[in-house]
Amino acid sequence: MPVTPAELAAAAAGAVAAGATDIHLHPKDDAGRDTLDPTAVAGCVTAVRAAAPGVPVGVTTGAWTEQDPNRRAALVRAWPVLPDHASVNWHEDGADDVADALTERGVGIEAGLWSGTDGARRFRRWPGHASVLRILAEVTDTDPATAPDTAVRLLDELADVAVPVLLHGEDGGAWPVLRLAVARGLATRVGLEDTLTCPDGTPAADNATLVRAALTYPWPA
Repeated sequence: MPVTPAELAAAAAGAVAAGATDIHLHPKDDAGRDTLDPTAVAGCVTAVRAAAPGVPVGVTTGAWTEQDPNRRAALVRAWPVLPDHASVNWHEDGADDVADALTERGVGIEAGLWSGTDGARRFRRWPGHASVLRILAEVTDTDPATAPDTAVRLLDELADVAVPVLLHGEDGGAWPVLRLAVARGLATRVGLEDTLTCPDGTPAADNATLVRAALTYPWPA
């Protein structure tokens, strides 16, 4: 896994060279843990932008980076360098506050709505829900046999929300859900955060390998 700003920048450049058009990443602290620390975010975003100029860069604001939701919002307001967008998971406490902070800073919001949670319901109650950059529909069902059906149910739940949807899965469900996204003409993503293996089950060397596999795999029509 890339950890340092230099490693993240190299991974981003490789993924873009393989065909990625947007970057989602997790800034790390000195111990390799995800963080919203202003210095870490600035260093990471700056390095990645230099390595992949002109490509939008987004970061996570997941609750695991900082358990106190008020603190998460305060850290966003302290960022000296702003990403183009950031993901906010609406099943997490404090999502509205973090989203408000991002809106104040002019940072686009990816609304993380996970299957099996009340995230969609909570998202609809946020006054700014119609103005987000996109919905990041995450299928947490990791069974390759059932993940596509779980994805369809999540998409049906979001059918009345008039913003773009990026659909993706994780672990065993990553490739079946990506196939569904392709079939439906939806934006999608793939990377080591989602799966460590290629469609044929072989280990992925890096993010670029996964992007290349997604773009070249002979998906059935």
